[in-house]
Amino acid sequence: MAAAPFLRNRYWILRHGKSIPNEKGLIVSSIENGTLPEYQLVSEGVEQAQLAGEQFLKELKENCIPLENVRICYSPFSRTIHTAKVAASALNLPFESPQCKMMEDLRERYFGPSLEFLSQAKCKEVGAVDEEDPFKRPEGGESVEDVASRLAKTVLQMESQFQGCAILVISHGDPLQILQTVMGAAMDENGSGSDELASRLQAAITKPILSQHRKFALLTGELRAVV
Repeated sequence: MAAAPFLRNRYWILRHGKSIPNEKGLIVSSIENGTLPEYQLVSEGVEQAQLAGEQFLKELKENCIPLENVRICYSPFSRTIHTAKVAASALNLPFESPQCKMMEDLRERYFGPSLEFLSQAKCKEVGAVDEEDPFKRPEGGESVEDVASRLAKTVLQMESQFQGCAILVISHGDPLQILQTVMGAAMDENGSGSDELASRLQAAITKPILSQHRKFALLTGELRAVV
């Protein structure tokens, strides 16, 4: 697997393991609630994170990537921090080291105060709106476009801070769907035609492209290579 010529690094993504909100079927999307310790992983989620870390280690070996070239970038929510700690342990990397970095813009998509702590089934309603207009925000929350813009900024930050690294991005369902959509479009040879990553990412933030983000859904604890 080779990096795109306009990227300095290779990227894998990992959705957090099964969490307490997943088990209860609740939306916990605000940073105030999501960072609380009572919303971390359940035991099944810890097992998922462990397996994902072991799978990532196998892929690193297959691609002849040394551990010193690994970086783990993760969302500040308790469920993603918990996942990152377990994955780092599986890689035998110290979590409290420069190789592991919390990035706030990898946080969960905020679905707004009216949906907080409601059933995750409500996300289907949001999904229908996203497909029709990914620039439309849930009341008080973030649109797909809002999330895409902050993730594009985060990719540029990672590209400026790291070079020649294998970066494991640990985040949430919606953000990782949106990240795959934007990066996939940015890598499309029929895209902007620019070798500048910022231009390619910006060109991908359009209604026709973003409306497709749910086809990139991940299960909890699922690891996937992006580029």
